[in-house]
Amino acid sequence: MEGWRVIPLRVDDPFYSMAIDEAILKLNSEGRSPNTLRFWRWQPSTVSLGYFQSLEREVDLLAAAKYGVAVVRRLSGGGAVFHDHDGELTYSVVCRQEDLPRDIMESFRVICGGLIKGFERLGLEARFAPLNDVEVGGKKISGSAQTRKWGSVLQHGTILVDPDIRLMFELLKVSPEKISDKFIASVYERVTSLARELKKRPSFEEVRDAMCAGFADSLSASFEEGDLTSEEINLAEELKAKYASKEWLMKR
Repeated sequence: MEGWRVIPLRVDDPFYSMAIDEAILKLNSEGRSPNTLRFWRWQPSTVSLGYFQSLEREVDLLAAAKYGVAVVRRLSGGGAVFHDHDGELTYSVVCRQEDLPRDIMESFRVICGGLIKGFERLGLEARFAPLNDVEVGGKKISGSAQTRKWGSVLQHGTILVDPDIRLMFELLKVSPEKISDKFIASVYERVTSLARELKKRPSFEEVRDAMCAGFADSLSASFEEGDLTSEEINLAEELKAKYASKEWLMKR
């Protein structure tokens, strides 16, 4: 798989980030954007909802307002996710469907293979936990979601660097006892982070570089650094209004 583009690390608002993903997906399907890997951070911290989820059922909007956390609906399926501006790096992969296995789980395995090799470069032994997670020592350190449209694939997901777990469960509607110390302790048993596993916090750039090398390896791809094209930027700016709209957020 030759000729992939990797985009420099960005920090964008959630609506623009989602719009960039869709713009690259659409243009990739038309042969006007190359297969692309990119990494970004969320500004401000955000809860992203899966395409099919109910806003009221998943997110505590009062808590989100209290902490200045945005809420956006993704194009991809899966569950609600808290994206911590200070504690998470997000990746996305966009490519033609024929460049991945047709089977959904196998395609997750191939893309998550890039994350696994990236974690190895950072000094951790990681493994794929189907359908869409990566674990270190039996604890989740990355989750992903995927959508296929127009003949292309978008997969994006989290790389947990040092997220605020307690805040996560104030924002997501899990259960009435969700913020109890006992519940948080049980989450710590199931979720981990780079900072926790490495006993030090790596920089976002360090993580990004390790993951780039991991993806190049797992996708057998040669990556070239490249920015968004003017066509992608124009389409993303157009699409941003959709992601920022109440209609899209309240869709379900």
